[in-house]
Amino acid sequence: MIKLQTEIQIQAAPEKVWQILTDLAKYPEWNPFITQAIGKIEVGARVEITVPSGSKEMKLHCQVIKAEPRQILCWKYHVISPLLFRGEHSFTIEPMGSNYVRFVDQEIFNGLLVPMQAKEIDSNSRQGFEAMDKALKMRAEQG
Repeated sequence: MIKLQTEIQIQAAPEKVWQILTDLAKYPEWNPFITQAIGKIEVGARVEITVPSGSKEMKLHCQVIKAEPRQILCWKYHVISPLLFRGEHSFTIEPMGSNYVRFVDQEIFNGLLVPMQAKEIDSNSRQGFEAMDKALKMRAEQG
């Protein structure tokens, strides 16, 4: 198991951050890490996301497992087989006062192939999370 977590402080209301995070159709406008997302944000629904993977893109077929408005969005996926590689990605919005939140971007990776991917997860995935977090912050703080 590998756990990857990034976080950022955003000067915006939890409602605004949630609205941006769950408006999947607009991901191509602002999100450098999840460049496309199609689906519904409701527990049990499917969301297909596209993320960069080296010089190409990878499509992941995710299932929403938690969607608590203004608090947390979580989905899970697997590649080929859950035994080989699976991930559970969560986005948590923690209010820190009036019009201010801590955004936590976390994924837990499991499966037989995870140890072989550890270096790429720590470098490429971390960079992607950080880029997305910064882009979310910019979009949320744009008045």
